[in-house]
Order: sequence, then C-alpha cells, then structure tokens
Amino acid sequence: MRYRGSMKLPLFLCALALTCAPFAASAQAPTEAVRLAPMDATLKAYAYPHEVRFLPVVVEAKGKRVQTKLAYMDVAPTSLANGRTVLLLHGRNFPAGYWGGTIKALTAAGYRVIAPDQINFGKSGRVDDMAVRFDVMADHTWALLDHLKIEKVDVVAHSMGNVAGTRLVLAHPERAGRLVMYAPIGLQDYRPLTPPIDPEALVRAESAKGAEAYRKELVGSYGLASPVVIEPFVTLREQLKAGDEWPFYVRTFNASAVAIRDLPVVQDIPRIPVKTLFLVGSTDRAAPGKAQASEADKAKFKTVAELAAEIAPTLPDARVRVFDGRGHLIHLEDPEAFNQAVLDFLAQ
Repeated sequence: MRYRGSMKLPLFLCALALTCAPFAASAQAPTEAVRLAPMDATLKAYAYPHEVRFLPVVVEAKGKRVQTKLAYMDVAPTSLANGRTVLLLHGRNFPAGYWGGTIKALTAAGYRVIAPDQINFGKSGRVDDMAVRFDVMADHTWALLDHLKIEKVDVVAHSMGNVAGTRLVLAHPERAGRLVMYAPIGLQDYRPLTPPIDPEALVRAESAKGAEAYRKELVGSYGLASPVVIEPFVTLREQLKAGDEWPFYVRTFNASAVAIRDLPVVQDIPRIPVKTLFLVGSTDRAAPGKAQASEADKAKFKTVAELAAEIAPTLPDARVRVFDGRGHLIHLEDPEAFNQAVLDFLAQ
C-alpha cells in the first residue's frame, strides 16, 4: 500500500516545533555560526515533552557489574482510557523526546504510552566499555514494563529500535500485541557488504565531522526532501561537541554501530508471530555502514521500502505501507498521516 503524504506546511512546522522545541534552529544562520551552549552526555539540559523518570539497572562492562539508570516517560491517556499501552522505541540518532507528537496523538486516543531511552542513549546512563547487545536492550525494557506492572504492550519501533523491538517481541511474544516496524534498519545482514568497524577510527571520524557534513549525511541517507526536520538534532550534536563530555558521549554512542553490524536480526524477523505493519518512506535509503563499503558493494544496498516489501511476506501476518516522497522520519515529516496510520492499525 502506498500513501502520498499531505504537504500541510503550517501543521507540519507546528508539530516539529512542539516535538523539538528545545533545539529549534535559527533559519537565518547555519548551526556553525551560532554560539551554542554546551550539552552534557546525558542531556540534562534537554527538555523532554513529558516528565522523565529513572529505573535503576545493572549492566556489564569489561566483566564488571555497573549500576546505571534507564530513563523513560510514562504518559497517561488524555481521553477515556482504552486499557492498552503503547511502547515507543527510539532510533540510534535520536533521544526519546522526539516522540512528542506521536505521544500526544496516542494519549488523545486513549492509550497509555511508555517511551524509554535505552542505556547509552538520551537521558539514560552511559557506561564506557559496555558492549551493546539488543537482547539486553529488550531485557531492560521488559524489566521496565515489569516495574510498571504492565503485562502487555503494542510496540512502535523506529530505525534501530526495530532491532531491539524484534528481540523484545521474540523474547515474550505472549506479551506483545501489535508491532509497527517504522523505517526499520536491520532488514539485511550488513556484514557481507561492510568492513569490520574500528571503534577508535569511528570516534575520530565522528569528532572530525562538522555540522554541515552531518546534515548532508542524514539528509542523503534518510532520503529527506528538506533538512528542516533534522536541524534540531544537528544543533544538539554541536552542543554535545561543545561540551567537556563529548569524548565519553561519542565512545558510548558508537558502540551501537558495532552491534548493528555484528548482531544481525534479519534471520529472525520472519519468526515474529504478532500482526505487524511496516511503515516506510519511498525515499528512505538508511543503510548502516554503506559509506564504508566498497563501490561494488554500495550498489547491493536496497532502499528500506524494497527490503520491507521483500521480507514482509515471510512473516505470518505482515503488510507494508509506503509513504511516497517521505524518508526516514515520517513522524516528523508528515506527523498527521503517520499518527493516523498507527492509530488505524492499532484499532483494527
């Protein structure tokens, strides 16, 4: 199914401003020309759209158990409660605060919403030398749901969140209602197409990358018609780089890149037993590691829509909805259409 999104620019800009207000960038001056306030590694100065709470968790780093904390938003319905809970799983380049508009739509429809930041992301704790594992992310998320006494959830996962979401649903399929795989990465095994990741080289490359290079990278790989939707996150990254904790931040952030390449889930996606909807943009070209691939291998990467169309028939109950002219951030590019698609699917 293909959907041609609306171009109601005023509504779109209002939704983006509400979701990303703390990082609204000036239209008159590029990020590089603005003097930015430094940001700490756990985004203490970043205002999420709802109260942020924390769950103590223990992780393993170099054979040692380390106490840290999992940040999350728990938002009650704003209309008559329907008794259902939706779990939102963020992507790699974004904090959970970017779900603001989606949370508003879901809670207005009667859903309770849980939106965590995984460890080493957003406002959650960061741990050096912790190997990122998506089954561990799933365990932390189930522990959070147990803490909140939530037995069953519908899941909406974005980008990298789909890798964790796959592990989460497969770990406890009886506790998962429906699954929205939105702009998923992980629909192919990246190992044959990309070289092994050198974490230190990746840190150096990230540190050398300026705002304009990062902007072009996201616009290009995400297939965005305009950089407007990612400008708040370009600004955030520059604030992080201006802070004293940037080396710590970028080390912990890049650990997930290793996991995405080395811990594929594509072979397990066909085992997802719950009703599943793929929501993808027609121009989304997100492909982790493609920039490091050889020219010959770069040609073997497919668009997210192509990959979703190939894998959906292998699941017991899945379908694909393609948004024409949209990229990797449909919930910011066309929030009204995205939210309605999610609500329609959950209500079926």
